[in-house]
Order: sequence, then structure tokens, then C-alpha cells
Amino acid sequence: MNHADTEITVVIPHYNGEDLLRDCFASLFRSTELPIRVILIDNASTDGSVAIVEKEFPSVRIIKLDRNRGFAGGCNAGIQAVTTPFVLILNNDTIHEFGWIERLLVKLQSDKSLAVVQPKLLSYQDREYFDYSGACGGEMDIFGFPFARGRIVELVEKDEGQYDHLSDRIFWASGTAFLARTDVVKKAGLFDESFFAHMEELDLQWRIQLMGHSIAIEPNAVIWHRSGFTLGAESPFKKYLNHRNSLLMLSSNYRFLLTLYIFPIRLLLDYLALMYSIIKWDSGRVTAIIKAHIWILTHPGKIYRKRKLANSIRSVCDKKIIDRLYHGSIALGFYLFGKRRFMDILK
Repeated sequence: MNHADTEITVVIPHYNGEDLLRDCFASLFRSTELPIRVILIDNASTDGSVAIVEKEFPSVRIIKLDRNRGFAGGCNAGIQAVTTPFVLILNNDTIHEFGWIERLLVKLQSDKSLAVVQPKLLSYQDREYFDYSGACGGEMDIFGFPFARGRIVELVEKDEGQYDHLSDRIFWASGTAFLARTDVVKKAGLFDESFFAHMEELDLQWRIQLMGHSIAIEPNAVIWHRSGFTLGAESPFKKYLNHRNSLLMLSSNYRFLLTLYIFPIRLLLDYLALMYSIIKWDSGRVTAIIKAHIWILTHPGKIYRKRKLANSIRSVCDKKIIDRLYHGSIALGFYLFGKRRFMDILK
């Protein structure tokens, strides 16, 4: 294997959290024998975390942004500076098993059709359980609701190796950590910065699949993630981003006629969620859904530009995309039909 074929740049977007960053870098450099390059993208932090990196990890290249551009904007600033054939997107609140990057690289190089590979994500707080943000590989239903092997809605499973031997093809790799081909990510248009955070990796990887590539999981590569550290699970802003970004992704990546068929059903599912939230007196969820719908209605130009980008790089039909999706509603399956585990979805 040529040295150039193993060159990897790690891109870590960051906003505050001195101890998080110190733990992440200490673990990262211990976890691999590859000569990785590391770029820290600082989203205008207000604490002393950047100074700590400059002092304790001098090999790290730091790009300082003048404002907080979120996960998507931070990653894009880093990816644009990457010159190696592979880029590893990594959250700053992770720690890592030895050899995990090597295993991701072997997987990615094993098949030219693969463009992105995710490690198994376990919870930092409870090491025997999957991490909420991506577990053992991301999946999605046809209405744009994501879930994962090991996490359905809010229910996270214990990792007992139950998903280690399934097909390695998944629909999305968590932005918590994934290794990708740099040229493919750039050709796909990078992350959409209007997402700010949450689901931007799903949107990007949907476009990557429209280009004819695949996404995979490597369960033998393991890291631990402090899920929900940046935005807590009950954050109203997080709920809003999840609803809005899901709608934006759904309205942008299907062909027009399929969008006309699926989008109204998705809106109906949202209205059911809205009524359920009113009954439960979940004011944060109610506000999030209403604000998300208003944003979609008032930004037709944004949707048009995203559709134009998707159509410009599309080389496969929607049927191939739909074949990779769950054909039902994961929300209805969970709440009405008791599908609590990914294994239940396979039945």
C-alpha cells in the first residue's frame, strides 16, 4: 500500500469545552499508528480551549472562524483545507479504541463504490449501550425520519453484537465520526450550512448516494461518544432543527413527482405529532414543528437551489434510493405497532 493511499486528515469542529477537547486529542493520538493530519476548526470559542491545543498538541492545525458557523460550517471550513485523499469527520466529545481508524480505512479501500464508513458508536456515559447519535449505522424511512441499528426514536439498545453481522450497507453514517473520500464529499457539495446542526450528514450522504456511491458500517471500529453534549436532548432549538432539517432534506433530494407523493404524507405525520405533543403538553415540540413548517413555506428559493444541486450530480434513479430505505413510517411503527428494536423492523 502506497503511503499516499493512507493519508488521512481529521477535521474536528469545535465550540468551547476545554476538557472535552483535551480528552479527545489525547485519545485520538493514542488510538492510531497512521501519520494523520489534524485540523481543529474553532467556531469562535469563548473559553481557553484553543490555547490548550496550541500548548499541548502543537501538531494540530487550527483554523479560527470569526463566528459560530455550527457543525456544518465548521466541517466545511476544514474540508476545504484538506488535501489528502481521505477525510475523517470527528466530534470533539469522543474517545477512541486503538486501531479504529485503520479498520475504517481498510473497509473504505475494500470497495471502490464505498464513499463513507462509520465506526460503531457506543455511549460514553454507559459503555455497554449504543450511542444515540448513530449506534451501529444509520437508517431512514421514506418520509425522512432517521433511526439507527440500535436506536429507534428515543429507545437505545444494549450492544450485544446483534448488528455486527448484518449487511454492512447503511443509509447514513453519523457526523459523530465517519471516514470519507475527500473528492466525493467535495463533488457532492459539502455540508449544507443552513442546517447548522443535525441531519446535515444525512443530507450530504443522500446526495453522495445519488452520485452512485454507498455508505457502510465497520462494527469492528469502536468509539465512545458523549451524546447530546452540545445541544441537550430536550433543547427546543434541537427539536426545531430536527424537524426543519428533515423537511428540507426530504423536499430537496427526491425527484419532483415522488416529492409530490411523499411530502403530503410526511406533513400529515407531522400534524399527528403536533396533536400528540399538544396532548402531552410538550410546548417545545409544538413550537418546533410550527416554526419548522413556517421556515419551509418561506424558503422556496433555498429548496429550489438544493434540488438543482441534487439533480446536477444525480446518476441513479430514486428507486435505488428507496430500496435502501424503510418503506413504512418508523414513528408509526414505534408508537402504534411496538417496533422497539431494529430487529423488529427486519421482520
